[in-house]
Amino acid sequence: MSDSITIIVDDLSGSRIAAFLESHLKDMRSITPPESVHALDLDELRKPEITFWSAMDGDVLVGCGAIKRLDAGHAEVKSMRTTPERKRSGIASMLLEHIITEAARMGFARLSLETGSEEFFLPARKLYEKFGFAYCEPFADYRLDPNSVYMTRAL
Repeated sequence: MSDSITIIVDDLSGSRIAAFLESHLKDMRSITPPESVHALDLDELRKPEITFWSAMDGDVLVGCGAIKRLDAGHAEVKSMRTTPERKRSGIASMLLEHIITEAARMGFARLSLETGSEEFFLPARKLYEKFGFAYCEPFADYRLDPNSVYMTRAL
């Protein structure tokens, strides 16, 4: 992985991140039944309870991730994505480590997430396990769904 990777807070105003997130939503909708897609669109990601980061390799967008404040002590990981050509290159680990650190710095005591149960999402589940996330019951507004798994960890 390049030493030039930087992670920046993104205000989501750029056309590159808009296209990147549209591609993410398209992928999720092609894999998961509509009622089980929990990816947020650009307008939802711009809400004040969301902090969004982009990973840049020089001036090239290579990944993103966000947290959504659920309450004073609990946040949810959202919108984790790496560009297809950079998958398995360490960017997702770098982003997740950054998100965990920032969530703790912001005063959250717990991070939770929802991801898919399909084989496509196995690398994501393995990544979250590597960072100490454990499987849990649905949280916040989620409900049991055979297409979803829920994970959580204390900070």
